[in-house]
Formats: sequence, structure tokens, C-alpha cells
Amino acid sequence: MTDFTMAPDTVALARRVRDFVIDKIIPFEKDPRLTQHGPTDGLRDELVALARAEGLLTPQAPVALGGMGFDHATQAAVFEAAGWSTLGPVAMNCAAPDEGNMYLLGRIARPDQVEQFLRPMVAGDRRSVFAMTEPGGAGSDPSQLQTTAVFNGNDYEISGLKWLITGANGARTWIIMARVPENPHGPSGPTLFLCEGDTPGIHIERVMDSMDRNYVEGHAVVRFEGLRLGPTQVLGEVGSALRYAQMRLAPARLTHCMRWLGAAARAQHIALEHARVRTAFGKPLVEHQGVNFMLADNEIAMHQCRLAIRHTAWLLDQDVRARHESSIVKAFVSEELFKVADRCVQILGGIGVTGETVVEMIFRDMRGFRLYDGPTEVHKFAIATQLLRTGTAFAEPT
Repeated sequence: MTDFTMAPDTVALARRVRDFVIDKIIPFEKDPRLTQHGPTDGLRDELVALARAEGLLTPQAPVALGGMGFDHATQAAVFEAAGWSTLGPVAMNCAAPDEGNMYLLGRIARPDQVEQFLRPMVAGDRRSVFAMTEPGGAGSDPSQLQTTAVFNGNDYEISGLKWLITGANGARTWIIMARVPENPHGPSGPTLFLCEGDTPGIHIERVMDSMDRNYVEGHAVVRFEGLRLGPTQVLGEVGSALRYAQMRLAPARLTHCMRWLGAAARAQHIALEHARVRTAFGKPLVEHQGVNFMLADNEIAMHQCRLAIRHTAWLLDQDVRARHESSIVKAFVSEELFKVADRCVQILGGIGVTGETVVEMIFRDMRGFRLYDGPTEVHKFAIATQLLRTGTAFAEPT
């Protein structure tokens, strides 16, 4: 039986995180280093130092690696509290893509790779990228991978063009997905590689203009040309990249939902405060049925999202893979929270489309959430496929 009761220490921790974000992080939302391409590395470093001083760094990583070691259910409360500002997860070192990359490295990296690449990430000393998406190639369908890693028996030569590579500019831990063609020297297939960001052959061509700005250093176009990596730089097994990508995505799509629930709650708070003091036609906006219905719809949606998130977090803590459930949550939560943000813009009226509040930024950033880690349509297709396979609308957790 699912128990949604949060332990008193978890409640206290979430309040502590919320207070930290309000007192120490929100003042940076007007910092010029929060650019149209996201926070700069300099801003990130300053925020991370604040979280480190508060003992709130990397809540998702194991204690043995220097993290706080929280299970998924605790993360649900902590990440929501951190998401009260889009800079909160950046400060606490639990933002995408680093959070998902840490999870993956913790599952499949060799001990020497953990020491070189993962442990400094957990400490907040370096950032990472997951270089998969390609123009015309891998994306929501990673099997369309075009980047190649030709193996000559001694090393792999990686060639290809990637884009929408989040945080590429300045990242030091690189996870690269490339296809190893058939060769006489060893196995082939989609493969993950692990290397330092300053390895010759990694060329960051430009940072893309995008509608969101909550990811450190934005999204880049990256060309791999003359990139040579040895067999020891393979992450996991050759040919297993698609399986590893799915391993990473199930919890990562859930933590996206946790963080954005916090942002939606912030937007609702701002809209509610505005509706209380702004008057129109002789009374406060909140007393107009059209407005208070929107506020009620937001509260209903966020309650449903919170329950869905916590249920799937509970399943993961029971060692259930929960791929089906995480797809349901990602599809449902991303759509519902975007509606919440949209209604908050509507309630705020003219200022809702300006930078006078953070709601406009949350609205734009939330639009990307509907696409990242799989668009809604891909998840719905996976959900329907599972229903067809099981022949029931009440499938067992998977």
C-alpha cells in the first residue's frame, strides 16, 4: 500500500530548502549573469557555494560519494522546494542534465571513472553534458543515431554533429553517444563514451538561442571532428547505449517533474497575491469567478501532479523500474503544469507577459519541459503500447 505520509524530518528539510531558496537564491534572479542563454558558470559557482555552506548540496547522490543520499520519495519533497526558484536546483547541484548524468555514472561507470568524472560532479566542482541529440538524427528516437565512432583496433574516431547539447559550454564531464560500425576488432552498435571537455576534437560551434533560460550556459551546437578516444573511455559496454539511455531517463523525467512542480507553485503564489490586491470593476480580482476558478484549477492540477510524482517515486524506492508510470507522470505533469503557468500569466494580465515577475520566465521555461526527456506524444505512444501488450487498463507496475 502506498503511504503518502511524509516523515517529520522530511517536512522540516523541505521547509529548510524552501527558506534557503527564498532567502539566499531568489535575490540572484535579477543578476545580469542570468542571461538569455541561462546562468553563467560564474553565477552557478557562486550559487553552489551558498548551498554547500548550508549543507544542501547534491541531495540525490549517495553519501559515499559526498551527496546527501536521499531516496526518491525524499527527493520529491526536496526538489519541489528547490524548484521554488529555477536557480534553486542549480545551486543545490540537482538540476538537469547533471542530476541525470550523475545517476547514470553511478550505475555503470568503472571505479576509476567514478573518481575522475563523477566524484567531482557530486562535489559541485564540475558540470556535465549528455551529447545525444542530432539535427535530423537522434532525438526522441535515439535509434536514428548518426554520429559514428570508427574503431581501428586501438582507438575510436568519433565524427558527427550534435545540437541542443545542454550546458556544453564549460562542461568538463562529457558523455557522448555514437554508433560503432561493424568492425573486425570488436562489438558494434550505439555506445556511450566518457571524456574530458577539453579533449581535442570537441568543437563547440555556437550556443543556440532558445525560449528557455534555466539551464547553465544554454544549449549548444557541437561538432566532433578528429575526436579520438581509447577503449578505456567507453562507458559501460559497447552497443548498450540505448539501454543505458532508458536507464537514465526513467528517474530523470521524474525529477524534472519534481522541480517544475515547485516552479508552478511559485507562479501560483505570485498570481494569488496579485489577485488579492489588484482590483477591477469594484472588487479584488480574486472575487471574480473567472479568476478564482483559474486559481482553483491550478490547485487541483498541482495536487494531482504531486500525487502522481510521489506514487512513482514510491515505486522506484521499491526497486520497481516504473518505466510505464514515469511516462504517465512525465506526459501528465508537463502538460498540466504548463496550463498552470499559462493561467498564472492570464491572472497577472499585462505584467504577466513582462519581466516584472518571474512568471513570464517560468512560462517560457515550462514550454521546454513538455519536450525535454521525451515529448508528450512519445510518452503517450509508449503508454498505449504497454496497454496493448498487457491487454488491460490496469497494468502492474513495470
